[in-house]
Amino acid sequence: MPRAAARCSRPVWPGAPVPLGARFRAGPDGRSGTNFALWAGGAEGVELCLFDDEGEGGGERRVRLTELTHEIWHGFVPGVMPGRRYGYRVHGRWDPWTGARWNPAKLLLDPYARAVDGEFLLPGEVYGHVRDWPDQRVADTVRDERDSAPYVPKGVVVHDDDDWADDRRPKTPWADSVIYELHVRGFTRLHPGVPRELRGTFAGLAHPAAVEHLVRLGVTAVELLPVHQFAHEDHLLRRGLRNHWGYNSVGYFAPHAGYAATGTRGEQVGEFKRMVRALHAAGIEVILDVVYNHTAEAGELGPTLSLKGIDNRGYYRLQSDPRRYADYTGCGNTLHVVQPQVLRLITDSLRYWVTEMGVDGFRFDLAAALARSMHDVDMLSPFLAVIAQDPVLRRVKLIAEPWDIGSGGYRVGAFPPLWTEWNDRYRDAVRDFWRHALPDVREMGYRLSGSSDLYAWGGRRPYASVNFVTAHDGFTLRDLVSYAHKHNEANGEGNRDGTDDNRSWNCGTEGETDDERIRALRRRQLRNLLTTLLLSAGVPMLVAGDELGRSQRGNNNAYCQDNEIGWVDWSLLDDPGWRALCDLTARLIRLRHAHPVLRRRAFFSGRAHAEDGLRDLAWFTPRGTEMTERDWYAPAATLGMYLSGRDIPGRNRRGERVVDDSFLAVLHAGDRPVGFALPGPPWARHYEVLVDTDREDQSAAPREKHQAGAVVTVPPRTALLLKAL
Repeated sequence: MPRAAARCSRPVWPGAPVPLGARFRAGPDGRSGTNFALWAGGAEGVELCLFDDEGEGGGERRVRLTELTHEIWHGFVPGVMPGRRYGYRVHGRWDPWTGARWNPAKLLLDPYARAVDGEFLLPGEVYGHVRDWPDQRVADTVRDERDSAPYVPKGVVVHDDDDWADDRRPKTPWADSVIYELHVRGFTRLHPGVPRELRGTFAGLAHPAAVEHLVRLGVTAVELLPVHQFAHEDHLLRRGLRNHWGYNSVGYFAPHAGYAATGTRGEQVGEFKRMVRALHAAGIEVILDVVYNHTAEAGELGPTLSLKGIDNRGYYRLQSDPRRYADYTGCGNTLHVVQPQVLRLITDSLRYWVTEMGVDGFRFDLAAALARSMHDVDMLSPFLAVIAQDPVLRRVKLIAEPWDIGSGGYRVGAFPPLWTEWNDRYRDAVRDFWRHALPDVREMGYRLSGSSDLYAWGGRRPYASVNFVTAHDGFTLRDLVSYAHKHNEANGEGNRDGTDDNRSWNCGTEGETDDERIRALRRRQLRNLLTTLLLSAGVPMLVAGDELGRSQRGNNNAYCQDNEIGWVDWSLLDDPGWRALCDLTARLIRLRHAHPVLRRRAFFSGRAHAEDGLRDLAWFTPRGTEMTERDWYAPAATLGMYLSGRDIPGRNRRGERVVDDSFLAVLHAGDRPVGFALPGPPWARHYEVLVDTDREDQSAAPREKHQAGAVVTVPPRTALLLKAL
């Protein structure tokens, strides 16, 4: 316990048990102050700790909260103004053998803190147990009595005074969405158009130079890697590294202070809101990647930062031996979402980010862990049921990473309507096709046409599939065609971390090369992959920098690389080859926005709906004939996909029939040229080439025209998009 800590002489009024957290407001007699409310089930006492900038013991003043309503400790303290720092000390039994880990020597972050000041350092004082106990087998059972306050950040009282009346959410329909996954710090850290003092911050992402690139590409939403307050792991700090990605949350209401340019005494909240407004003004939605499946407190040997010290048994899933944690996440712990207070924490946090911070949706990391009932993944679980009926949350974009590491945790295609999912089967099929490693082309056919085998149930649509070839976790697009193996030595884990299942092809040489033949092939493969992604039915997701040819030097797990490995290199735009790739990406997105046949709102039927036999979707061999059942079960390097714009189901906002151009996409992954016979009537009489990935210059469409029936020579490893005339 801090010897110099003092009891606060301020009066403490009963206050209210709701809302949870610290809320600044006027008191019963008109005096301003802050109401504090903390759920701490099973605790024997709670002390509110208020911190001044100066004074003995770090300026800590303690206020004992004596009011207890439904396991919520609460009190109103007059005179506590916005910007004041605070934390809690929670008293109770220390009995790890039964899961009880209360330790009032540890200052705890309010789970509802809306801003956080300071960083988590991780010396022994931050651990609830004696970390260096001689017998490590029982180290977690021996309580550490040292004060942790000097080594942990504090919550900050924030004044809720923002008005969103002038904000206009884009509300882009799912079918029209193009998602761009980016890291707030990594995206702008090297951006030459962003002022140096703003790089790597929310304000930097809001800067016109950063927004201009997003607008030029034509993406409709940014998916931000975690921006909740997070902590760096001890093993990284000891190696001189940091958690760059942020999948180590500790504050579900607080924007990460490390991304703030304006200050950390609540200023980060306003800075985040201004960023959202700037993106909305440009027509871009903001989706947050959120980590509610686990926290930075890890397992029984992890630090005591917040929930573990408030009520360990109430917040975390424990094993039959309650000293141990159930771990469905690979991070040491799993939040016990079936507990009402945990479910309340998560849904309160989600609603806060929508209603008060202006965000438009969420991507849920390891969402299967949230959907577990007592043990198994359950699509009728309390979490999914609450989301489905919540009047705020059911209206925003919901994306599941539909797996965790536990038994039965892989659930791609199983999440209920309202949800979209990251489709890793799309990723694997497209990677395998372009490295010519698919045993047959059935899988590719399903993935290109919206994955009806996974999502055509319960009223779900093609946009239930978030299609991606790369994500933050894994190779970048350029590394996918440059490395056959991971090269994660910089992470300090002996290259053991990161997946070995990359489905990559280095085009003949490992890593960077001066061989222009290989370099040209790699650029063409990148064009093939991007073209495939942006022409597929479903919602495409790009990763920031892939359109520029960004490399992580073969690192497929750059979670701890807060440096040039993990940052976007904007100097690539000075290279004509990489600028051409960016041009193609923008042109493909424009094509997608312009043509509803590329943004299907319903699955293809494959049946003829007209007397001439034209179908909404048809597949062709290089001979110009429709594929047979036998063709689907054979390995193939070439696939033709015809999309009819004459038979698009649904109507526009005016109730009019939707009619569009028709297109033929030819994907050829073979290493030799192939002749492709262009299908004649009823499919088309003539064709015009709009995309040819064999070309280096992608600033404009080739506009070559061919008669139906003509045999077009498709160069090795090339994709063509032709408009039917």
